[in-house]
Amino acid sequence: MPIASARRVFITGASSGIGNALARYYAAQGAVLGLAARRADELQAQAEILQGLGAAGVACFPLDVADSAALRQAAGDFVAAYGAPNIVIANAGVSSGTLTECAEDLAAIKRIFDINVFGMAATFSPFIAPMQQSVREGRACRLVGIASVAGIRGLPGAEAYSASKAAVATYLESLRLEMRASGIKVVTIAPGYIATPMTAINPYRMPFLLPAEEAARRFARVIDKGCSYAVIPWQMGVVAKGLRLLPNWLYDRLFANAPRKPKIL
Repeated sequence: MPIASARRVFITGASSGIGNALARYYAAQGAVLGLAARRADELQAQAEILQGLGAAGVACFPLDVADSAALRQAAGDFVAAYGAPNIVIANAGVSSGTLTECAEDLAAIKRIFDINVFGMAATFSPFIAPMQQSVREGRACRLVGIASVAGIRGLPGAEAYSASKAAVATYLESLRLEMRASGIKVVTIAPGYIATPMTAINPYRMPFLLPAEEAARRFARVIDKGCSYAVIPWQMGVVAKGLRLLPNWLYDRLFANAPRKPKIL
């Protein structure tokens, strides 16, 4: 597909896991891809694979999403080379067990919020103006944020991760309202358990676990439809609704001794 007519997709956290699965999906659709992640060697290796899968173009941006200046530079370079993206997916995220009582965990708590929350805003910010112009010219545009069912209720040993994903969901809701008049659709996706390196270390059973490739296909359908909010897989959406309805006394009794995430940060 000629670059000029190809869909343009920018993805953070693109070197592995869900981000990489999404990159592969859109490459097979002939998209132009902007890939951002911290590991330059992994990005470059993936770029070669994605071009073989059919990507019309691949631009790699080795960066940390907590670095807003680096993201602004990457966004400017991508837009200058290819035009405004049709889809920006703020997928980069980290997870780790944390305990507020442990002073040494405070750095991990800050890092989780810097990447999961601030990093999402820093990803979207430089693309909004060119995407608004693109919408005025008749093209559909999406800002996509990856939340989590873990943000629906707090989980023991995961204060930072649960809280960061709750913040992401609320942030995206505010952004959706702010973007409504401009025509940019904001899509919130709350995954359950997806088979990625992040979940591979979990020492507990993960119900309704989805392969990353299948998750990417389902994410893409939601993105194309412009849905405001979706839980994937749908079974976890049912579980999430049930958890919201539980009174605190019952939730506490059921989950106080739940298995905890390992500390990796």
